[in-house]
Amino acid sequence: MSHTVTGNTETAPYVARARRNTVGDLLTRTRARYPKKLALVYEDVRWTYQQFDDAVHQTAHALSEDGVDKGARVAVLSRNSLDFAVINFALARLGATMVPINYMLNAEEIAYILQHAEVSCLTASGEFAPLLDQACQLSGRQPSIVARYLMDTSEVPADLAHWVPLQARRAAAPMTPFESDVSDDDVAHVLYTSGTESRPKGVMLTHANLISEYVSCIVDGRMEARDVAIHALPLYHSAQLNCFLGPGVYVGATGIILRQAAPDAILETIERESATQLFCPPTVWIALLRHPDFSTRDLLSLEKCYYGAAIMPVEVLKELSQRLPQAKFWNFYGQTEVAPLATVLQPEDQFRKLGSAGRPSLNVETKIVDDDGNELPPGQIGEIVHRTAHAMKGYWKDPEKTAEAFKDGWFHSGDLGVMDEEGYLTVIDRKKDMIKSGGVNVSSREVEEVLYQFPSVSEVAVIGVPDSYWIEAVTAVVVPKPGEVIDVDSLLAHCKEKLARFKVPKHVVVVDELPKNPSGKVLKRELRARYKDLA
Repeated sequence: MSHTVTGNTETAPYVARARRNTVGDLLTRTRARYPKKLALVYEDVRWTYQQFDDAVHQTAHALSEDGVDKGARVAVLSRNSLDFAVINFALARLGATMVPINYMLNAEEIAYILQHAEVSCLTASGEFAPLLDQACQLSGRQPSIVARYLMDTSEVPADLAHWVPLQARRAAAPMTPFESDVSDDDVAHVLYTSGTESRPKGVMLTHANLISEYVSCIVDGRMEARDVAIHALPLYHSAQLNCFLGPGVYVGATGIILRQAAPDAILETIERESATQLFCPPTVWIALLRHPDFSTRDLLSLEKCYYGAAIMPVEVLKELSQRLPQAKFWNFYGQTEVAPLATVLQPEDQFRKLGSAGRPSLNVETKIVDDDGNELPPGQIGEIVHRTAHAMKGYWKDPEKTAEAFKDGWFHSGDLGVMDEEGYLTVIDRKKDMIKSGGVNVSSREVEEVLYQFPSVSEVAVIGVPDSYWIEAVTAVVVPKPGEVIDVDSLLAHCKEKLARFKVPKHVVVVDELPKNPSGKVLKRELRARYKDLA
C-alpha cells in the first residue's frame, strides 16, 4: 500500500520549522544538552552555554528592533572577540547574513565590499570603526545603513557617538527566545575571497552548507565535547570560524578566544587553560616552534593539532611531532567555496603519506580532471574538483563566475593535484603559483620543501619573477632561523643535489620576515610585486 503526502499550506510552515537545522538552531540544542558547561572564554569573561545562548537571543532581538531584517547583509570588522562569536550566531538566528571583512584591507577595498554586498548594518570594534565609517562614505551606502554597533566595549568615544555599544544594546533587549523564519538554504555568510587578479568575489554559504561542513570537521577531526579549543586565528576567515568555532559549539566543546595569533599568548593559554586543541597555519606553527616559551611552557594537555590554509613543510611537521610527542596532527585542506573543508589527512597517515592533503572528508567526493573535465588516473596531475553539500550556493551577484566554478556539475578548485592508488590527494600547487620557467612547469611547493631541509632556513616562499630568458625565473625568498646566517652558495649547492637544474632557484633573497595576512598565509602576490624587477 502506498501513502501519498499532499501539500497543505496551513501545516507547511510547522513542518518546515520542526525539520529546520540552521546555525542558530545548533546553539539552542547544545545549550539544552550542556546549559552549565563552559562555552566561551575571552579575556576575563567566562560564559556557560546558557549565558552564550541568552546573549545571542538578546542580540537578535536588539538587531531586529533596530531594523536589521531577515536577509540583511551585516558587515563585521573586528579582531577576535566574544562579540564576534555572538554576532555570528545572532545573525544566523535572525536570518540575516554576516559579511566578515579582513581588517588588513584599506578603506577603498572595504568600500567595494560594502557596496557590492549591499550592506545595511555595520558592526566593528573601536579600533576599526573609523575605517568602516570612511569606507561606508566611499561606498555610497551611507543612506541605507540602519544601525552601527560598536563591539567589545561598553563605552563609546566622543568621535564615535553615532555608534551604539553592542553590549549595552544587548543588555536592554529581551532574553526570551528569538524566533525568525529562517530556512536551511538561506545564506548565512558572504565571505569575500582575496582578489589577486580581479575584484574579490563574495562566496555565499548557506546554513545547510555550514552544517554539512561542521559534521565533516567533527567526524574527521575527531572533535568532542571534552575538547578545550583555542581560537587564535582571525574569525573573519572561514577556517577558524567554520572548521573550529562552529563545530566546537555544535559538539559542546569549550572555546578560548584570543584577539590575535600572538605566539606568546597562544603558548601561555595552552598552559593556563589546559587546552587540548589548536589550529594554526604552518607559518604560525613555525613561529610557535621558534618562540623561546615553546620549551618552557607546559604543553602536555595539547592532544589535537590541526594545520591548513597553506602547505605544511615536511621538515616542520617532523620537528613538531618530535617536540609534541603526545599530540596528534591533522591536515585540513580546502577553500572558502567549500566552507572551507574538502580533504583531511589523519594522524596515522601523517608520515605514511608525507606531504599529502589526505582523502575526501565525510561529505565530499573529489577527483582530478584534465582541462576538458575528463577524470585522470592515479599519478597524473590535473585540476582538483569536488562534489559536496559543503559547496557554496554561488558567488554573490556573479552568475558568470558561478557557472564557471560549477562547470560539468563539479566545483572547480583552481588547484592542481594528483591522486595516488589509495585515493590520497597531494596538492601540487595553486594554479597561479605554478612557475613556468623555460617552458616547463615548476611547482613552488616542491622547491620550498627542499629549501626547508637546509638547516639555517626558518621560512621560505618560492615565486616566479619575470625574466627575458626563462620567462619566469625561480626565486627563493628565505628567512633565517634566529641567530643564524644563510650562506647562499651552500643553499644553492643543497638545491642542486636535490632538484633538477631547471628547478634550482635563479635568485635567492634573504629577508627578516615574509609578508602574511592575519590568517597566516604568505602573500606571494606581494613578493611577486616587490621583486618583479629582480632579473
